[in-house]
Amino acid sequence: MTMSENSKYQLPFLLLGFAAILLLWNTPLVYPVKIFTVFLHELCHGLAAVLTGGRIVSIKVTADQGGLATTAGGWPLLIVPAGYLGSMLFGGLILLGASRTKADRAISLFIGITVAGVTLLFVRNLFGFAFGLAFAAGMAAMGRWGGTALNDFVLRLLGLTSILYAVIDIYSDLIVRTVPCSDASAMSRMLFGPPAMWGVLWMLTALAAAAVFLRLSFTGKRSA
Repeated sequence: MTMSENSKYQLPFLLLGFAAILLLWNTPLVYPVKIFTVFLHELCHGLAAVLTGGRIVSIKVTADQGGLATTAGGWPLLIVPAGYLGSMLFGGLILLGASRTKADRAISLFIGITVAGVTLLFVRNLFGFAFGLAFAAGMAAMGRWGGTALNDFVLRLLGLTSILYAVIDIYSDLIVRTVPCSDASAMSRMLFGPPAMWGVLWMLTALAAAAVFLRLSFTGKRSA
């Protein structure tokens, strides 16, 4: 895979994006994107349940960047790790969509419609419901009336933050400290080993996936 003339500037742009997000990590600018990543994390738990024969009962997202997906049925061994790894996967796909295609406005509109649908069907707390509808309206409006450059910038921000958030969250909650109700603790109770072991395994997987997505996002040509 070779780097095209149009895409050779992608890597510096992405690295600058990562640096900017890290510098602004605890500011109001990045906060809505972090809440969206939490929303995505909980949705991925639910999707894993659905894909393995279960269903989503409810989703909660709180202002302190917490969340809870309540599911029924399905395969727990896939549902539990799906939050971190699934949100990174979708973040990577959003980044690829912005970097490798010109369908930015359509992607934003699709995200807005999807978030609105999930919110109306499954979100059951006031903050999560209000955020979901507001975020969905903003993405849909941007996709419908915003320019391509604006949509491209916001989608890259969403993708980069989702990737970065997964890595930082795994490191903070599963390796540096052990949160009793964390996904890693649940995995440890179901299988074997300490929660930190699962945190390390998931973090290595997340870092490998991040490297792949970043490479794919700045190589090749941008298609229609």
